[in-house]
Amino acid sequence: MDQFMERAVELAAENVRNGGEPFGAVLVKNGKQVAEGVNELHKSFDVTAHAEIQAMRKVQKMMHSQVLQGYTMYASGEPCPMCLTAMYFAGIDTIYYCNSSEDAVESGLGKAKDIYEELQKPKRERQMEMVHMPLKDGQENPMQLWKERS
Repeated sequence: MDQFMERAVELAAENVRNGGEPFGAVLVKNGKQVAEGVNELHKSFDVTAHAEIQAMRKVQKMMHSQVLQGYTMYASGEPCPMCLTAMYFAGIDTIYYCNSSEDAVESGLGKAKDIYEELQKPKRERQMEMVHMPLKDGQENPMQLWKERS
C-alpha cells in the first residue's frame, strides 16, 4: 500500500518540476494501480483538472461507468472539496492522503481550506451569492421527467 502513496508523492514532485502544482493521485482496485493523475490546471486551463479527478476520469472513461465502488484513492495532498465531492459521487471506498490542508496553506496553496470553511456557513452568509429561481408556471420540470423515466 505504501508504494501507491509513494507514487502519488513522486507524481506530485514531478509535476512541480514540470511547472504544475504539487498534487498527484493514484487510483487502486484490488491492490493494483488502475490509473494515476496530476494537477493539469497549468496545461488545460481547467479548474477541475485536479490530480484525483484526472485519475478518476481515466478509469470512468475506460469502464464506461461513473461508479468507482471498490476503488481506493491515494493522494499526495488532502483532497479539496471538489475532489472529495466527486469521490463521494463516484462511490470511492477509501482515501489516503499525505500532505494536509494545513500543509497546503503553509505552502501558499490555501484555497481548499478556505472553501471547506466557506461551505460550513449557511448559504446566505457565503461570499458567493446563490439565488434560487423556481420554475415558471407551465415550464417543463426536468426533475419530474427524470422521476418518470426512472
